Amino acid sequence: MAVAAFSNFSTRSFCLQPPSHSHSQNHHRRQSSAITSSGISTTRSYSIFSPSLSFTVSTTGNKFHLPIVFSSGNGGSSSGGTGHGGGGGGGGGGGHGDRDDEDRSRNRTEAILALAEVGRTFGSLPPDLAVAIEAGRIPGSIVYRYFELEKSAIFRWLLNFGGFKERLLADDLFLTKVGIECGVGIFTKTAAELERRRDKFTKELDFVFADVVMAIIADFMLVWLPAPTVSLRPPLALSAGPISKFFYTCPDNAFQVALAGTSYSFLQRIGAILRNGAKLFAVGTGASLVGVGVTNVLINARKAFDKSFAVEAEDVPILSTSVAYGVYMAVSSNLRYQVLAGVIEQRILEPLLHQHKIILSAICFAVRTGNTFLGSLMWVDYARWIGIQKIRE
Repeated sequence: MAVAAFSNFSTRSFCLQPPSHSHSQNHHRRQSSAITSSGISTTRSYSIFSPSLSFTVSTTGNKFHLPIVFSSGNGGSSSGGTGHGGGGGGGGGGGHGDRDDEDRSRNRTEAILALAEVGRTFGSLPPDLAVAIEAGRIPGSIVYRYFELEKSAIFRWLLNFGGFKERLLADDLFLTKVGIECGVGIFTKTAAELERRRDKFTKELDFVFADVVMAIIADFMLVWLPAPTVSLRPPLALSAGPISKFFYTCPDNAFQVALAGTSYSFLQRIGAILRNGAKLFAVGTGASLVGVGVTNVLINARKAFDKSFAVEAEDVPILSTSVAYGVYMAVSSNLRYQVLAGVIEQRILEPLLHQHKIILSAICFAVRTGNTFLGSLMWVDYARWIGIQKIRE
């Protein structure tokens, strides 16, 4: 039984009643919180129901002291899955489990109060979000963010897609960062090519074109894959193998902040780097196949019309260039964007500037532009170092 005091609810008091079915076994947990509030003369009531809990929220005009009581399923963990033991030793390793239970309980309460405050029901939420709330994986702040995003027609449409929803709930500037990355990518990469090749820029225009095409195709995925997320995915099937289960529990960003009630081990964070590296290798290799293939078509077309160009031009090696770019994406790009999204933006910039979105967006623009330019310089040096691009005299 836990008791918590809440404030800043001046016109509402809340009364949550558990479902009427029997609680004779240890499959349900009851928790109680007390709320005292006062406010103006108002009468309003809400009812919110879910498969594992139901409650009524009412408001009135004077002082209140009403309990919040709710029950929720324990996932059938009657053998002591919450850290209290299965009736034998009890509490073995339960310190961490108890803390997680308290965090999940607090998350659930905050999220339910957020629903009540705006008069929404579980039925009005996407199923994955409703399940996450019931499981205590979503704090109230995320629920409020969801409601704020719903006010925009564009965001409301994007919230219908699971991947966008998980990323927008974790970072409401995610779409801005996608625009920044893709928008400046073509300019910064062209500028970097010019800086590295200088007077050879025109002679090596085929290389430049291939690099820019590869970069533009990959830019979106470089923002998408390492972006921190709020996980709304359902549990993995019991028949899944141990490797699949391990990578399924890894965060999307190795450095992302874990929400209350969720924690990531060091190995899980390393797993995030390895998993994203494998995905970026596939993305980089595929993007390079497209970019180099288009470049070779243009080179051959130019040879047909310019005989002098045929002497100095040569086809770009498709397979070796594609694999090399995949390796570059898996290592250099993967690490740079993991640090950028998880450390610089989420852990440093957002806590400092979360109330100043315009300033935060401007700084993110500057940092991501610099990172993109640096990546272009590193790719040219890397390509020359391994021999897939040679300096032309």
